[in-house]
Amino acid sequence: MSTTPVAAQLYTLRNETAEDFKGTLKQVADLGFDGVEFAGFGGHSAEEVKAMLDEFGLKAASSHVPLTDLKERLDDVIRDQKTIGSSYIVCPYIEDRSEEDYEALIKDLAVAAAKCEQAGLTLCYHNHDFELEKLLNGKTALQTIFEEVPALQTEFDVYWLQKADENPVEWLDSYSDRSPLVHMKDMTTDDEQFFAELGTGGVDVDRVWEKGKEVGVKWFIVEQDESRRTPIESLEISMNYVKNNLK
Repeated sequence: MSTTPVAAQLYTLRNETAEDFKGTLKQVADLGFDGVEFAGFGGHSAEEVKAMLDEFGLKAASSHVPLTDLKERLDDVIRDQKTIGSSYIVCPYIEDRSEEDYEALIKDLAVAAAKCEQAGLTLCYHNHDFELEKLLNGKTALQTIFEEVPALQTEFDVYWLQKADENPVEWLDSYSDRSPLVHMKDMTTDDEQFFAELGTGGVDVDRVWEKGKEVGVKWFIVEQDESRRTPIESLEISMNYVKNNLK
């Protein structure tokens, strides 16, 4: 049995949490997830969120925090993460992607990563496909970010890596000492290459899982940006695949 815990990224359930944050956490716990990765607290305080987690036996795997907050509210973010018991803060998405934007991003991430480290927390970076484009230095933006910010850890999203014609297993292998979090996500095999439940698409999630365990991943995090079913049904299918095939 794998001892690596599995979390649900609550962005998957963004509409559900907007209507009933606490009830949605209970549904996630009932599906068998060990924890959640936050994408905001739904208007609740960190103390209220921690009480909900404790009530349902869930852990805070990590939190996606907008770059603006990492730059302007990092002290508050760190305090809240400590309150909910999360060790990982993740920069989830960037809007601006010129050469100059990446240079500024690297400086901002370096400052935030150092401050997180001083507080006993870890800053990670979550990729999409656009960071796999080459910069003028001949390297991808993703490579450049991690090379320039040694304190920064990875949160590889296997769907977006494959979407960019990259091999997720190879990326995990290359960053074997910097990969505490992995976004587990599948991709349909039709022309749309849509988001899919684990085990139903073309991503070799079994190999990703094995490589993740090999390199010491701390949390596998299930996310599905969009679904052809209801989001909770998609999470249930994915979690059942984890229970029956991966754990």
